[in-house]
This record gives sequence, structure tokens and C-alpha cells, in this order.
Amino acid sequence: MAKINANEIKPGFILDHDGGLWAAVKVDHVKPGKGGAFAQVELKNLRDGRKLNERFRSEDKVDSVRLERKDQQFLYETDGILTFMDTETFEQTELSSDLLGDRRPFLQDGMTIMIEYFGDEALNVALPPKVTCRIAETEPVMKGQTAAKSFKPAILDNGVRVMVPPFVGPDELIVVNTETMEYSERA
Repeated sequence: MAKINANEIKPGFILDHDGGLWAAVKVDHVKPGKGGAFAQVELKNLRDGRKLNERFRSEDKVDSVRLERKDQQFLYETDGILTFMDTETFEQTELSSDLLGDRRPFLQDGMTIMIEYFGDEALNVALPPKVTCRIAETEPVMKGQTAAKSFKPAILDNGVRVMVPPFVGPDELIVVNTETMEYSERA
């Protein structure tokens, strides 16, 4: 672990603070007219998801942690446990599906994802930013509806409900943004 000054903290940094691993979500550097400068940091616990707002003076030292990132291939799921394989060493890793949360339906067989490790502990799973899905059902186009700023509901083959433009129909492939869970483009 490297010690850094609190004024060097940026969003995305991983800190060892208060006996846990925390990700800096939002950072505001403040220099008031009276008193010393400080960093107001919103932290998220990587193990249990708790949030914490912490104020660090600019001269404070914090422990910065580097996570090891590995590309892994998704193999299968059994009873809420996801099994991944390291594409270089062929070692298998089992993780809880809770790590993905509401993005779980976008995980597809054979998909390569990135897992962040602290030592041997997997802390975070990152899906590709965009995934191709098939539309299972959607409403027909209504006459007079234009493509400008109008959307209709659609259900994807993985059960996720998204809003799509009126020109998209059933059985079409679309690209969905996995972070915002919104329609991006036609595939």
C-alpha cells in the first residue's frame, strides 16, 4: 500500500480506511477563506456497499490500494454462484451473483468480464460497457408517432425491461448500455 496526501485523492481511487477497503466515489477539494484546505470524499465500501462521507485535511496521509484486474470468462451459474475461468491459467473462480446486482441478466454464457482482486478476494465484477440483446416483445408502432424523443417499452430475451425507439420491433438485436441499462443502438 502506498501513502498519498489527501489532496491527491480522485474518484475511482481505492483506499484502506477505517479497517476496510473503500472506493472514492465523489471528491470535492475545498479551500475555505479561513482555515486549511480539505478534501470532502464520498466513499463506498467494496465489501458490503456501505457509504461514508469523510473529510480529510490536505496534510493527512491515506493508504492507497491497487487492485489486481484479471479478465475471466463466464462458464455457468449454479444456485446463485457464478463460475468464471481465468483465460490464462484456466483456474476457476466462484463468486456470488449478488456481486453483479441488477446487472446480472446481462451476463451471457462465454462472456469475458473483468474481476478486481485484493489478494485472493474478488471485490468487483465489471461487465462490458455494451451488450447485444434480442427483443422478446414490444408494442407495435402507433401511427403518427415520430422518432424524435418518443420511446416505447420493450422486454428483452433476458427479462429486462428497457425503453426503445418506435422503429424497433420484436426479434431485433439491440445494443444495451450495462451501466445505465438503457437502449444504445441497433446491433
